[in-house]
Amino acid sequence: MKKQLISATLLALPIIAAQADSKVSEHVLGNGLKVLVKEDHRSPVAVSQVWYKVGSSYEPGGITGISHMLEHMMFKGTDKHPAGEFSRIIAENGGEENAFTGQDYTAYFQTMEASRLAVSFELEADRMRYLHLLPEELKKELQVVTEERRMRTDDNPQAKMGEHFNAMAYSNSPYKHPVIGWPADIANYTVEDLQAWYQRWYAPNNATLVVVGDVQAQAVFDLAEKYFAALKPSDIKPLKPQAEIEQIGVRKMTVKVPAKLPSLVMGYKVPSLTTPNAESDAYALEVLAGVLDGGSSARLSSGLVRGKQIAVAAGAGYSIATRLPSLFELEATPAEGKSVQDLEKALKAEISKLQDQLVSAEELQRIKAQVLASAVYERDSGFYQAMQLGMLETVGLGWQKADEYVAKVNQVTAEQVREVARKYLIDDHLSIAYLDPQPLQAQQAAVKGAK
Repeated sequence: MKKQLISATLLALPIIAAQADSKVSEHVLGNGLKVLVKEDHRSPVAVSQVWYKVGSSYEPGGITGISHMLEHMMFKGTDKHPAGEFSRIIAENGGEENAFTGQDYTAYFQTMEASRLAVSFELEADRMRYLHLLPEELKKELQVVTEERRMRTDDNPQAKMGEHFNAMAYSNSPYKHPVIGWPADIANYTVEDLQAWYQRWYAPNNATLVVVGDVQAQAVFDLAEKYFAALKPSDIKPLKPQAEIEQIGVRKMTVKVPAKLPSLVMGYKVPSLTTPNAESDAYALEVLAGVLDGGSSARLSSGLVRGKQIAVAAGAGYSIATRLPSLFELEATPAEGKSVQDLEKALKAEISKLQDQLVSAEELQRIKAQVLASAVYERDSGFYQAMQLGMLETVGLGWQKADEYVAKVNQVTAEQVREVARKYLIDDHLSIAYLDPQPLQAQQAAVKGAK
């Protein structure tokens, strides 16, 4: 039931453009809870999401993954609603619910018939401050999370390489830790650890409630006052700065795990929209990602996969809305007869082209048009509209940033794309991981031996 949201991927953020012509209403309760409402009356459904400003990037060493663990425990009951009741009540009311944890946030959501919104609010308000954290429930859920980690990471070659890659690419940024946590930390959580984390971060003044759907804004605000206003705020002390130290040379590693195919991941240190004085660079990097991997006609697909047939798959990714500076990533799997070194050379050649030559006006316009098309497509989803509002608010950008996206992307010039390629996509900011596939039989033997 618990999904893990690691990060946004290439061009995932254009969905915020869907908000550009819509009205979002805001109301802040006396206890600090911010409520955002976007009316969408096309169907009798409402999406309700509660976003907490806490995720894996908030966690110190020794308790990595505790935000994700607490996400699991949030379904384990309160005085008013014993374990299992939350999900049962949502289902009885015809709703769907889930949760996800990322580097910068933890969020809980329900999708229900709009007239049932009070059911969602009553349950979320109850567990915001009155959660039961019991040893016996923690013991059960530790087994669930351990198995989740095994399936999602330990038995997944690409995920395993990505975890090791992040741990190398970042020196002191908390983005070096996996969202799900390191195995030794998971094995040693205590109820006291979880209680302290819950008390510190789960409070109305550290949360945003987002509702999108067939609702009236004032009615939602009244409902929020009814269910959430009595909850006491916490003294939320700001985090100490966690600025990544400057990288001063290329970093490389080889990851040996059982796998069918080799692969390669490259990451350059780059800013995000939250980085001071870097807004124009962030939008230019967003467009640059589109030039490389913005559909089947983009450069990686048309050049490396179909053209030179060096790769069977190749992609680029950039997350524009992160709390801290992150990475511009390129990933690829070599074609038969080609090596990861061949791929690295080809990918660097594509970067060099961007640094030396201006993107043509036609290509630039095509990428921008695709961004806008993605925005129109995503407008049909109330869930993703709500998600963008919650994400922007939670990482510190403010939901209003949604209205700027289309205009800012359209303002990006070919010169700006070339400039950010020259400024950020350099070897001194580069980390590379090579996946060296080991025989799958060894993995299968290890699994049998563990039984």
